[in-house]
Amino acid sequence: MSDYTLSKLTIKHWSEEDQPREKLMLKGKSVLSNAELVAILIGSGNSEASAVELSKQILDSVDHNLAELSKKNIHDLMKFKGIGEAKAITILAALELGRRRKETENPEKTKIGSSKDAYDYMYASLSDLPHEEFWVLFLNRANMVIKKDRISIGGVSGTVADVRMIFKMAVENLACGIILVHNHPSGNKEASQADKQLTQKLREAGRVLDVPILDHLIFTDNSYFSFADEGLL
Repeated sequence: MSDYTLSKLTIKHWSEEDQPREKLMLKGKSVLSNAELVAILIGSGNSEASAVELSKQILDSVDHNLAELSKKNIHDLMKFKGIGEAKAITILAALELGRRRKETENPEKTKIGSSKDAYDYMYASLSDLPHEEFWVLFLNRANMVIKKDRISIGGVSGTVADVRMIFKMAVENLACGIILVHNHPSGNKEASQADKQLTQKLREAGRVLDVPILDHLIFTDNSYFSFADEGLL
């Protein structure tokens, strides 16, 4: 069937497999539901469900929360009948592109004037992660971001930060101040004793090198804890 002939048919006459693709071509991407967009990614369903129905099953499993879906791994997705390795990889790749798009909308040389600014600046890098990561923002004298760097990647409940590495990078980048940021995948934004001890250790090193620790944020997808706001620096 030619594209011209297909365009003459109303949507209800298309097969369910063709509906998302044709809707996108004729009406634009914004009219598609999340399930229809996922259906385009996977292309086909299984013997019991169409691509759209299978996509709805996948989204139902995470209460239609795309952030939660992005935390799934390949094996999690392959538990759904009709989702093989290639389709699982396609879904995760699309979600990762979306996350990176958000990150590129955050230009370098942003001025950090508050803990909220730092949280917003790091949101694209740290949201939806199933493991801990430790990042550092290096700022100039005007509190503009010179550079941000991921220092380490940890497991579900911990990561490490090398004090010497952090201040070596600070000196190399001529930083006048540092903001520490690490995430808690559990969603618990409270500072642990280990977090407090590490912050104190870095604070003392920064005082010696005249590169102050301006803040340490504990990041969660919905909120954050600021050592500076809580008077712990």
